[in-house]
Amino acid sequence: MRVLAPHEGRHDINLRPAATAKVWVGAGQEHETIAVPGVALGHADALVAIELSTVCGSDVHTVAGHRSAPAPLVLGHESVGRIIALGDDGVKASDGSELRIGDRVVWSVTVSCGTCDRCRAGLVQKCRTVQKYGHERIGPRWELTGGFATHAHLRGGTTIVRVPEALPAAVLAPASCATATAWAAVNRGAAGRALEGMRVLVYGAGLVGLSAVAIAADAGAEVTVVDPSAKRRAFAERFGGTAAAASTGPADIVIEASGHAVADAIAAADVGGVAVLVGSVFPSDPIAFDAEDAVRRMLTITGVHNYTGRDLADAAGFLAGTGRAYPFSEVVGAVYPLAEVDAAIAAASAQDAPLRVAVNPR
Repeated sequence: MRVLAPHEGRHDINLRPAATAKVWVGAGQEHETIAVPGVALGHADALVAIELSTVCGSDVHTVAGHRSAPAPLVLGHESVGRIIALGDDGVKASDGSELRIGDRVVWSVTVSCGTCDRCRAGLVQKCRTVQKYGHERIGPRWELTGGFATHAHLRGGTTIVRVPEALPAAVLAPASCATATAWAAVNRGAAGRALEGMRVLVYGAGLVGLSAVAIAADAGAEVTVVDPSAKRRAFAERFGGTAAAASTGPADIVIEASGHAVADAIAAADVGGVAVLVGSVFPSDPIAFDAEDAVRRMLTITGVHNYTGRDLADAAGFLAGTGRAYPFSEVVGAVYPLAEVDAAIAAASAQDAPLRVAVNPR
């Protein structure tokens, strides 16, 4: 790698060998490979060599044509990597310290401006000019936009969290989507209350659901998780929850993490309870809503989509701390080389797929 003189407010980074990325060009087509021999870093940008990326459900839905996405596109937004170059203004980690070359990091799925009305209100994930890793069409000066690549170009406005060297990459990569989203969901359900002794019900034992189970159980909640899969129910109990095959309740906090049990989740909330909807990130049939019942039970029904930088930092801290007691290191069931990203996504799409399939560019 060679750093050239600044040009138009940017540092030009020559990469030898060139970075490579797998580009999705449309539903039903195999990924194509592009070489990226150089990156133009803005003042607050960072370049990361990716250690491991995991395949999220949204990647699967995009490739299958179930959600719209702009092509050509570098998919992947659950990654861990190491900083190899920084913009000339310096880049700060989430804790306010200066990042250094060689730091091992995870980063937010969103790039936010920090100044618009939504950012000022704390809704940084809904920034007026938001950009999302693994969701943006590639273009000049920003080709390394997703995790299915050897490198990622992180733009100013990205939350970057320094993470421990000793923690497995398979634990850290999903932090930037599943774990941080689960943290946001539990936090929204708690609404500032202590979770000790509270009844928490989680629908869906996917990785978001299991992460929510562990986070709530670790805080002292009595957690039940509902999932139709006996295999996933058995795994869920290792994350601190009591597993059930069918609807149960009532509960103080209900987290719907599957996208398939919204009506059940709302029905299971106790008087004064909170139903947190986090799994409905794909088109589905509308459900009937009994407004009188919601009023009489004094329910709070809230949605969580993505997360804030604080959520990511807290989720990473949990994984590095008390979260080590839970089997997050076992969620990745298969690892593929970057060249076989289509096989990795196919494996993640299988009916009996592990919670996560990983892509290793190294």
